Amino acid sequence: MEETKQVGKGILYGLIAIFSAMLLTSLAVSLLLTATSLEESSFNWLITAVSFLSLFIGGFISGGKGKERGWLIGALTALSFSLIILLFQYLGFGKTFTAEQLLFHLGFLGVCMLGGIFGVNLRGSRSS
Repeated sequence: MEETKQVGKGILYGLIAIFSAMLLTSLAVSLLLTATSLEESSFNWLITAVSFLSLFIGGFISGGKGKERGWLIGALTALSFSLIILLFQYLGFGKTFTAEQLLFHLGFLGVCMLGGIFGVNLRGSRSS
């Protein structure tokens, strides 16, 4: 039972980190778009990189909080994130994932799992 609480806590902290990072990035990009003559297309690579970095950090945090099986906790964090995005997109706009979005979310899964592995291993080496 305690192990399940650790996993749930890790996933929750990871999701909070992911959405917080994405919210701050969205705010910064929107301010730049408003205050400068830059166009939205000039931020495509930056937004993609920040998305992957956010998922890595979220996986890292969830793995660190979960303390073991970082790949599984990272995967559950990424799948929870993808499910939230899918539900928002489907319920809000009546659309499912496109093939491109599906590839991005598979990449998010891998990056978040990697972050979870690093999070468990770095957390474990500090406590030993």
